[in-house]
Amino acid sequence: MSSRNGNVYISGRTTNPMTVRSLNLCLLRAPRTGFSSGYNPVAIEGSTANRSGFDARMDFGILRLRRSESFCTTTTKECLWVLMKGRCRVTVAGKSDLISRESLFEEGPFAVHAGAGETVEIRAKTVAEWTVTRTTNARRIGARLYRNDEVATEDRGAGLAQGACRRLVRTLFDYASRPDSNLVAGEVVNYPGRWSTYPPHHHPQPEIYHYRFTRPQGYGHSEVGENVYKVHNGDTIKIPGGLDHSQVSAPGYGMYYLWVIRHLPGRPYKGFEFTPAHAWLLDPKNQGWTPRLAAASA
Repeated sequence: MSSRNGNVYISGRTTNPMTVRSLNLCLLRAPRTGFSSGYNPVAIEGSTANRSGFDARMDFGILRLRRSESFCTTTTKECLWVLMKGRCRVTVAGKSDLISRESLFEEGPFAVHAGAGETVEIRAKTVAEWTVTRTTNARRIGARLYRNDEVATEDRGAGLAQGACRRLVRTLFDYASRPDSNLVAGEVVNYPGRWSTYPPHHHPQPEIYHYRFTRPQGYGHSEVGENVYKVHNGDTIKIPGGLDHSQVSAPGYGMYYLWVIRHLPGRPYKGFEFTPAHAWLLDPKNQGWTPRLAAASA
């Protein structure tokens, strides 16, 4: 069965020879005191030691800038910066833009994407926070700024499963639009108490999710294979290739997550496979069991 973009199909469940210890290290907790100023590393490409658990083939971290602080780099890897909050002046490919984002939930993303050997400068006008994803890529892909008015928001899951998996999906770029990149990236906004990445699906390529919530005490649950992780504000999940995954937010709390997928050599990500046992949920004529509530007492 294909999705609307024609690249999603149903296949058998895949397996991944991950150890229990490695799966336990899929969840990378945010610091209790929050991310500090400067660059906060979360995952490291090529490392399977300590907190990393397994190699997701990507560096991932959080860059926090103080007001009036500048960050300038000439990249050694392909890099993706996504603005979480704040107001910044970004200079890339000789062009300077003033950008601002106050809400991950109400506003689309601003993102800077650059290949190795390209220069990016960010000047913070207010306290600002960015996610940073880096991966090895020898190609010069042409640095650019993605503006929020050019990233479409898809209302996905409406009319399915009694509305239980309705969410907003924003895709920054994929293999079709950036075949020179080693990444595919976007954002998901979960409605409170709703599911996303649902029905569960899998793909051979590794993926990273980074979570935020509408309130600091908000939380949700992330499924990775048969493991379930309780995720909080600022937590990160690394998903091994081949494992089923899906998410749910707790009632009352909107849940946001950035998702980044790393292409495999000779096997780029072009879509995912639904888990066959749950694929019937894709039929809008089959909404599943609906409880019949007893009539109220007179």
